[in-house]
Amino acid sequence: QVQLVESGGGLVQAGGSLRLSCAASGRTAITYAMGWFRQAPGKEREFVAAISRVGSSTYLADSVKGRFTISRGNAKNTVVLQMNSLSSEDAAVYYCTADAAGVPSVRAGKGYWGQGTQVTVSS
Repeated sequence: QVQLVESGGGLVQAGGSLRLSCAASGRTAITYAMGWFRQAPGKEREFVAAISRVGSSTYLADSVKGRFTISRGNAKNTVVLQMNSLSSEDAAVYYCTADAAGVPSVRAGKGYWGQGTQVTVSS
């Protein structure tokens, strides 16, 4: 089993930035592709970003391109989501996910999930 713990959520003013981090523990001898989803109240969970196992490839939803970046952390099986120019549309619970099968499985939501971290954007 793999446990994912997110951190870095909170309250930010519109136009501001937040940095989310996620670290995996447990069965971490394997390197996982990792990613982020988000879910706003009354909406379905949606894909935000993903990164390959070695960090050579990244994928971003159209809605966040140019504002968000995803990167691997310094420690194995960690991932960082840098969010800039935040708006009310970005307010949601952000979930970290990891999948040893690679990015396609991450994007399909088939991997392990964290508990989520709340991002609130004030206008």
